[in-house]
Amino acid sequence: MSASKEEKFDKMLFQALQKHSEPVPADFTDRMLRQIREAENRRILAHVVVEERLALASCIVLGVMAIVAVAAFPDIAVSFKELVGTSIDKITQTIGGHSAELSRSPIRYEWQLYAVFAGVVGFAVCSLTDLLVNDS
Repeated sequence: MSASKEEKFDKMLFQALQKHSEPVPADFTDRMLRQIREAENRRILAHVVVEERLALASCIVLGVMAIVAVAAFPDIAVSFKELVGTSIDKITQTIGGHSAELSRSPIRYEWQLYAVFAGVVGFAVCSLTDLLVNDS
């Protein structure tokens, strides 16, 4: 709680206590402030839980959509498998290529594909790091 909010709360509490005729326990203000902090923490926690549930639901929906797409359109799965297979073949050829072949290197002509792969891998690493580091 900020200092101005606490001062306003203390002033309101002081005025209310002066009008009050029953004895008030000494730790009354501390208990009230603790209850306010706990209510704020519960609200924040509820917000985080909703965000996590939405993220989980979107991952599940995305997975189901991918499965349905593969089942409904098997040509997409086959073409994706061929794309990944040819890309892996090009990577192994590039790594195992001879110096004469390096001038005709697949990287030279397929650099966009490798840039996309690097972006996907980078995104996956960043997502995993964010997931694991922020939870601790």
